[in-house]
Amino acid sequence: MRYLLLSLADENTPAPDERLFAEMGAFIQEMSAKGILLATGGLEPGGLRMTSSGEEVTVTDGPFTEAKEVAVGFALVEVRSEDEVLELARRFRRIVGDGVSEIRRVQ
Repeated sequence: MRYLLLSLADENTPAPDERLFAEMGAFIQEMSAKGILLATGGLEPGGLRMTSSGEEVTVTDGPFTEAKEVAVGFALVEVRSEDEVLELARRFRRIVGDGVSEIRRVQ
């Protein structure tokens, strides 16, 4: 089963420090060595939003002021169960501290 893990941030989220980079690097290396981690990366907070209505397609530049949180990072993982992805997400949250993550199974 593949899952997309999203890390969300808001204006109160602290900037990463050297400790975070070191711990996250070790975590990423471990998941890569086990073949669990398929892709990971940071996401630019602004981005683009595309909406469609009938034949009309509109593109809007971010950041989006109405958004309270934005996705700032992701990991695509392949695991055997939902329990396994929940444990990975718990380990991630312990490394990065307070905040919100979303977990979505890839269909």
